[in-house]
Amino acid sequence: MAAVSSHPRRDARRASRHDTPGDCATGSVEELTERNVRAIIELEQAAKLKRTLSQRMSHSIAKFCGSMAFFWVHVAWFGGWILMNTLPGVHHVDPFPFTFLTLLVSLEAIFLSTFILIAQNEETRQTDRRNALDLQINLLTEQENTKMLQLLGRIAQKLDVSLEDDRALSVLEQATRPEKLAEQIDEASEAAEKGA
Repeated sequence: MAAVSSHPRRDARRASRHDTPGDCATGSVEELTERNVRAIIELEQAAKLKRTLSQRMSHSIAKFCGSMAFFWVHVAWFGGWILMNTLPGVHHVDPFPFTFLTLLVSLEAIFLSTFILIAQNEETRQTDRRNALDLQINLLTEQENTKMLQLLGRIAQKLDVSLEDDRALSVLEQATRPEKLAEQIDEASEAAEKGA
């Protein structure tokens, strides 16, 4: 796969002007999908460039907290602490029940949960952005499909092709109303909850 450019915003604008699937001379589906993958990577890179220092720091900390290295650091830390404070003949800084260790772990948990929540909020914002983009593309695709069905209907009329026996066609030619679909989804969800 091609390397990610150092100028994702500029390249995304260039891609949107010159590399749209409809007007490119693509040799294969693989080339077309590779172009789409590059466009997605460039969008993600542009979103990462917009992150603030605190967001980048929170993401890095949250990523480290979810790793096995984090687990092994804690195993070594707790094991060493307990050994240091239970072995006979050694000065015990924090004897059993390890009150100071409990304080440190509690403080760590507070800070880690804050960093993880910040990182999750950023992920939620990105997910919402992707969902909005996906919805816009789906609506545009639906509008294009409706228009194509209408145009094909006109072509069929010109060619005297009878479409009267196809009831679904007249329904599909109508524009989809997203707000009506949302109402239907809500009603179906409420009915399912009441039935459960």
